[in-house]
Amino acid sequence: MLIEARNISLDVPDMSHQVIIGKRRSLRILKNVSISISKGETVGLVGESGSGKTSLGRSLLRLYEPSEGQILFDGEDITHRNSTALKPLRRRMQMIFQDPQSSLNPRRTISAIIGTALTLHDLDASPKSIAAILERVGLPASAMARYPHQLSGGQRQRVGIARAIALKPDFVVADEIVSGLDVSTQAQVLDLLKDLRRDMGLSLAFISHDLSVVRALCERVVIMRSGEIIEEGLTAEVFRAPRTEFTRQLIDSIPLPEVRPGWLD
Repeated sequence: MLIEARNISLDVPDMSHQVIIGKRRSLRILKNVSISISKGETVGLVGESGSGKTSLGRSLLRLYEPSEGQILFDGEDITHRNSTALKPLRRRMQMIFQDPQSSLNPRRTISAIIGTALTLHDLDASPKSIAAILERVGLPASAMARYPHQLSGGQRQRVGIARAIALKPDFVVADEIVSGLDVSTQAQVLDLLKDLRRDMGLSLAFISHDLSVVRALCERVVIMRSGEIIEEGLTAEVFRAPRTEFTRQLIDSIPLPEVRPGWLD
């Protein structure tokens, strides 16, 4: 097993309430969640906004420290490691963010954005190396000299993917990375992820609210609601026979009749 969460919970300050006697109330956004992802496996984390799927993804990467439970990476307990102890593992765990417009520094060229990640981990940050990484995600070498605002939304997302795979990670969390793209560009990005997963042996946690996208990419799906996992299983089986009414409603909301319950029968 490459990545595993064991009964994790996550508390954050409740900003909707006033501080009382110097202490703010906390809000539990993950509740006793357990999940595992094998090497080379792609798992979809699905749920409505506020379901906890992004918080779970960030907890798996130890961007958030769980309040309870354990996070294991390649058999090692990393639950409470500090940033210094985590640095050797950061190269193996990466994230592709939902909005490349905000996650890419607008004041830096594409070459500098990718080069910084390589330099931090003592990897080859030469123009030749960066050009090869961009080519791997379908961008020309000329993109190196451009700034994020000079690229289309789909191109910016490819830069986000390039930055993540530049370090040759084992595990990647992809957070709603096609939600702001048109249908044609979505398909291209999904095809790119499939190719990268195959060629690099990546494990993916693919976060989405869209089951039709998850169906196209993921072998297994985890359905979340209010910080809890309410259903999980092989994607085909969940679509064929959802066990919960909530999952059934999610599937029914997909505007494609062939992906409703029974589409594989």
